[in-house]
Amino acid sequence: MQFNKQSRLINILMAEDNPTDVMLTKEALITSKVMFDLFVVDDGVEAMDFLQQKHPYSHMPRPDLILLDLNMPRKNGMEVLIELKEDIHLKSIPVIILTTSNSDEDIAKAYNHHTNCYIRKPIDLGSFVQIVQSVQHFWFQIVTLPSKPNF
Repeated sequence: MQFNKQSRLINILMAEDNPTDVMLTKEALITSKVMFDLFVVDDGVEAMDFLQQKHPYSHMPRPDLILLDLNMPRKNGMEVLIELKEDIHLKSIPVIILTTSNSDEDIAKAYNHHTNCYIRKPIDLGSFVQIVQSVQHFWFQIVTLPSKPNF
């Protein structure tokens, strides 16, 4: 872990049910030049519990960024996106959809519900790592994230 240009810890919530994608994301982020904590949940219900700080997540920090898969059990990523963007306390958190879906309907619906970007996961390992590194560079070295919620 290293410091970003803002010299503060970046909290990332990853909602992903594929352990391989979680591992690859962690490995790609480790090479970043930012200090971060990555919190992982494997379904949409857990993602909302984490975001709303419900038990067992009552002491977890508010994430600065969310990496959200669409295809998850119990509550899919689109349902999570809609719910969090309707919540005044959560809607300012940037959301990156990171999914295998290339459906025009999914892409349009995600942007209509205020995702910050939609990225299709590549099947190639090297490309996946490169995408995660590009995301971390843009969101943690170029973009200025708010230091506290806007509400």
